[in-house]
Amino acid sequence: MNDNHSIAGVPMKWVGPLRVSGNAATTETQVPLATYESPLWPSVGRGAKISMLVEHGIVATLVDERMTRSVLVKAKDAPTAYLAALEVDARLDELREVVRTCGRFTELIGFRHEVVANLLFLRFEFTTGDASGHNMATLAADALLTHILQAIPGISYGSISGNYCTDKKATAINGILGRGKNVVAELLVPRDIVHDVLRTSAAKIAELNLNKNMIGTLLAGGIRSANAHYANMLLGFYLATGQDAANIVEGSQGVTVAEDRAGDLYFSCTLPNLIVGTVGNGKGLEFVEENLTRLGCRAAREPGENARRLAAIAAAAVLCGELSLMAAQTNPGELMRAHVQFERKTEITKIGG
Repeated sequence: MNDNHSIAGVPMKWVGPLRVSGNAATTETQVPLATYESPLWPSVGRGAKISMLVEHGIVATLVDERMTRSVLVKAKDAPTAYLAALEVDARLDELREVVRTCGRFTELIGFRHEVVANLLFLRFEFTTGDASGHNMATLAADALLTHILQAIPGISYGSISGNYCTDKKATAINGILGRGKNVVAELLVPRDIVHDVLRTSAAKIAELNLNKNMIGTLLAGGIRSANAHYANMLLGFYLATGQDAANIVEGSQGVTVAEDRAGDLYFSCTLPNLIVGTVGNGKGLEFVEENLTRLGCRAAREPGENARRLAAIAAAAVLCGELSLMAAQTNPGELMRAHVQFERKTEITKIGG
């Protein structure tokens, strides 16, 4: 093998199975997680075990999906930029036809604009079938930009990407307007399972979620995010399924909600920026093909359905790990004991008195 081109081996395990239902997937499946953080496997596994003890398991609702690319054009002044934005909006039907020449799975579904001084930011939103859509959106945006510059006077090229998309950066706009798959994962855990499997109570988890995820993140200046560690599960899942791992930056922005419902625990994870695909770059590797096939995401379905299924499973895996960690953190010393047990080479059976 060429020394400049090899495969980085990240340890991977299948954990579960977990049970998930909803409008994008109904299945019982193990999930692959590639990570160096070995406690993640048993942690997600504990959440998965709970999902199997509940009738419908984790209910994952796909709320929205879109991939975005923003382009930047320049005008001589703000009035000219504003008039150009109005003209773009008036030509949306025409622009949809331009996008259709770029590929049969790319559709223009939305447009936003913002004027700053003499700069005009145009944010285009697309559906992209089973692909995550980075390249498809950029290809379409490039064609749109060329067409707009030819058709609308008074503006000139600024950039094919104006950072108003926003790609692989923690911003507010993606959570507000959407980028990728927006999935809400929910689980209602009966009181006895909370006690026996999580070794805690719904009241303790709800209180910790308020104090840690909500207030703690507020004090830290978090951007549209209130969770414990979505990025851990997403990175493991992304690496195992051939996704662009840098998308965990916006993907890990999300909100955990926990409620004590008369002793039962309502627990949910909302992930508005899940950027996943089942075709495209990164999917040709043999282990990725095997993993996607095992997840049931390479079956013959309507365009987009396999990617939606993958997003639902990803969200369910996130909930499993988030629930397990939050439960552990209600008990003094439990988190550190787990890390020492699974990450130290020397086995330690007991810490402290």
